[in-house]
Amino acid sequence: MDVVSPPQSIWEIAGRLGLAALLGAAVGLNREWEGKPAGLRTHALVALGGALFTIIGLLLAADDASATSRILQGITAGLGFIGGGVIMRRPDLQDVQGLTTAAAIWMVAAVGVAVGAGVWRTSLIALTLTLIVLVIGEKIDEWIHRR
Repeated sequence: MDVVSPPQSIWEIAGRLGLAALLGAAVGLNREWEGKPAGLRTHALVALGGALFTIIGLLLAADDASATSRILQGITAGLGFIGGGVIMRRPDLQDVQGLTTAAAIWMVAAVGVAVGAGVWRTSLIALTLTLIVLVIGEKIDEWIHRR
């Protein structure tokens, strides 16, 4: 069972940050292949940032128990700006585009937070489910639109 804990060494910090970036990049690769506005680098950086902020919060928690909670709240609120930047309304088609990419950005931030907190098994499950939704969900969407 994963347990939230602050990193104990520089190597553990490096491992958490590296894993977060890799997991974010995996989702970003899917978005890149689909030609979406936010790809590999954006998703990797969002996950990395989520992990870094979480690690900082956990390290600060020794002095201030509410620090981690405030940092997580800030991450969640701040993501609205990044996610909002990829959502576009197309008046010619009366359509909105970029919602899935915005949701993917939100998910990789959560995955980064989970890795930063040391709950990497949970982050791997979330990443797997995210990729399943992105890949299989697209096929289901296409099938529905053809009908």
